[in-house]
Amino acid sequence: MSVSSPFGLHLVHLDLKGAPPKVSYLAEIFPLFHTLGANGLLIEYEDMFPYEGELKPLRAEHAYSASEIKEILNLAELHELEVIPLVQTFGHMEFVLKHQEFSHLREVEMFPNALNPHKEESLMLVSAMIDQVVALHDGLRWFHIGSDEVYYLGEGEESKQWLQKEENSIEKLCLSHMKAVASCMVSSYPEVKPIVWDDMLRGVSEETLTESGVAQLMEPMIWDYAADLDEDDKVLLIEKYRKCGFPKLWFASAFKGATGANQSLTLIGHHLKNNLQWLKVANSTPADMLQGIALTGWQRYDHFSVLCELLPVGIPSLAVCLQALQNGGYSEKVKENVEKQLGLASLEIDTFMSESSGTFPGSDIFTLVTQVCCYLKPSVDEFLERNRFVTGWFSPYHRKRRIVHPIMMHHFQPDALSLLAKWNAVMQELQAALERVFYMCTLEEWMEENVHPSFHKLQEVVDDLDKAIQAQS
Repeated sequence: MSVSSPFGLHLVHLDLKGAPPKVSYLAEIFPLFHTLGANGLLIEYEDMFPYEGELKPLRAEHAYSASEIKEILNLAELHELEVIPLVQTFGHMEFVLKHQEFSHLREVEMFPNALNPHKEESLMLVSAMIDQVVALHDGLRWFHIGSDEVYYLGEGEESKQWLQKEENSIEKLCLSHMKAVASCMVSSYPEVKPIVWDDMLRGVSEETLTESGVAQLMEPMIWDYAADLDEDDKVLLIEKYRKCGFPKLWFASAFKGATGANQSLTLIGHHLKNNLQWLKVANSTPADMLQGIALTGWQRYDHFSVLCELLPVGIPSLAVCLQALQNGGYSEKVKENVEKQLGLASLEIDTFMSESSGTFPGSDIFTLVTQVCCYLKPSVDEFLERNRFVTGWFSPYHRKRRIVHPIMMHHFQPDALSLLAKWNAVMQELQAALERVFYMCTLEEWMEENVHPSFHKLQEVVDDLDKAIQAQS
């Protein structure tokens, strides 16, 4: 790792709860991660892990097989990327609690997001998940047990009763479950250190946090994806964690998936600023406390939300952020290096790269998705809403009644057909590109969300025009 980076580990987060890449794509992209300055992976398996036995219902239809997991780990080792698995054990448990077999373990009966911390079976469930994941990973040093955004904790019936006792609080309830999971882990795997997201710890008083004893068991990962994150605020938070007895901690920035649940193109400038702010925080942090930084690349905000930017679309952002961290800042040299590594003619930080094409793995997806987002919808809207022949002589009223003026038709039919042909070609190309990297369910979801609405609007106009012509002949 470069001398100018304050981080021991630069982890790339692979969020597999949406658009999980095929192993063949990971084989192409891992060498690039390494070249750009990554030396680790934080792999959030979610439903892509090949759970066995009573946990088998958790598997997604396209879950990786055990041999594919081994292949991913071998590829990671080959490219000097240390793997840290991430398994949610408290909040964001939708992929488990949506199943009928496990729904009785919900904190709130109606909501599949959080686990009920009062049931012994809850702990048995997460321990079984951890055991199966650890069993496929050799030589682990860390294991991330999630525990962020435990929404509605304390609102379940058992929690309400428990909270009636004066000495009990939601903070204590939260800490006791985290501690139980971490203790289980440490006793089974003494050589593996649990990591937790820190958001549920931030607001806990120093006294409660110190007394809980969690500091001896786990390392917090402080996350903030804002472009303007408050450096002083973070320094104070780190000092608080130090006082509470946490000897080591981690940071988490983002390279994609943090600027909108349905974001399709990555705002590189936002993520670069976020990572540069973290660099400042790192330079004010006791060096012996800091383990590393995870660059998160969220693929969905939660198990039920839409897809945000696909991994290939976020690669230029990842490259910029990794290189900035490795070189202690962003400079012309970093920009040139990223352009060279990715085969980009010109890297745009503050706008979307409209004429983008690169040579990195998945760059065809990056280019085609950019075309779809920047041109497909606007061109169709422009044609349907601002072409005066369409708005004036082929309105919804005309279309419904199959009326069209034969003279006016010649003014817009060729445009409609050429636009349709153009977007049909792009659509075919994008489908083929997506199919090489992703499974069919990802392809279908992305196309249905981002391409079909505009394309179908155009197709319908052409179809209605055919019907109107036939009606007149």
